Amino acid sequence: MTLEILTPDKKVFEGEATSVTLPGTLGFLEILNNHAPIISTLNDGKLTVRDGGKEDIFFIKGGVVEALNNKVTVLAEGITHK
Repeated sequence: MTLEILTPDKKVFEGEATSVTLPGTLGFLEILNNHAPIISTLNDGKLTVRDGGKEDIFFIKGGVVEALNNKVTVLAEGITHK
C-alpha cells in the first residue's frame, strides 16, 4: 500500500508500506494492505511504518489518518523522526 505522511509545512514521508501502526484516539490501530476504508483522529504518540523487514519510527503530535483503496494518508500537526 502507499503511505503519505504530511504536516502543515511539508511532506515527511511518501512510499510503500506493508503495515502502519498509529496512536488512535481510542487506542493503537494497525492498517494493513486491503484495509477497510477508515478515517480516525490521532493522539500524540509513536507511528511505526513497516516495509518488509525495514521499520521506520516517527513521533507525531495529533492529527488524522485516512485509509482508502490501499492509500494511507496521515495528516499530523507535528512530527519528529527517530
